[in-house]
Amino acid sequence: MAQAVEEWYKQMPIITRSYLTAAVVTTIGCSLEIITPYHLYLNPKLVVKQYQFWRLVTNFLYFRKMDLDFMFHMFFLARYCKLLEENSFRGRTADFFYMLLFGASVLTGIVLIGGMIPYLSASFAKIIFLSNSLTFMMVYVWSKQNPFIHMSFLGLFTFTAAYLPWVLLGFSVLVGASAWVDLLGMIAGHAYYFLEDVYPRMTGRRPLKTPSFIKAMFADEAVVVARPANVRFAPPPEDELHRD
Repeated sequence: MAQAVEEWYKQMPIITRSYLTAAVVTTIGCSLEIITPYHLYLNPKLVVKQYQFWRLVTNFLYFRKMDLDFMFHMFFLARYCKLLEENSFRGRTADFFYMLLFGASVLTGIVLIGGMIPYLSASFAKIIFLSNSLTFMMVYVWSKQNPFIHMSFLGLFTFTAAYLPWVLLGFSVLVGASAWVDLLGMIAGHAYYFLEDVYPRMTGRRPLKTPSFIKAMFADEAVVVARPANVRFAPPPEDELHRD
């Protein structure tokens, strides 16, 4: 059993494995009181005035209590992050990283701007961790790129993947979770889907082209080229050079 889990973990692509590891370690560390969530949550005032820039990252790593909701989101993270990186972004690790960076930036921007809007600021002030929203964004992007895959929810009913975010949103409401968190993930996911897939088909321009400095951070996958049997790359033997 342990060996199977180890093999499953090692076979994960690099971004999925790194994010899953950081999320699990951070959440377990907080549960054991090794780390305090008060040093992780998103606080714009502390970021700007006290230069605690790490909060822009750490708020995406903590998934609250280790309960059923945590297990669900770890499953979503391990499954749909892996599916995206292995299929839609296969051989494009830098593009996948840029998608997560774009999603994290959009989510952070929505919370910051929403906190300045009267009558909405109180609701946005309660959103101090965006880990669930980023996970939901990946689910949304995957569902848009694979809309015709048939799925089943707990064996109760079947649907196509295009409706997966809405099914999960309804489930979150039923179990008493905040719908705001999932809706933010859907907004960020739709923004990425529109700018990366829809807008380029409409205009021929791609506004979310991955910057070169991000591509330089990730090595390209090795390309294996088949060598024809009758091609010789070494110099011919000396006796062939002198043969009449």
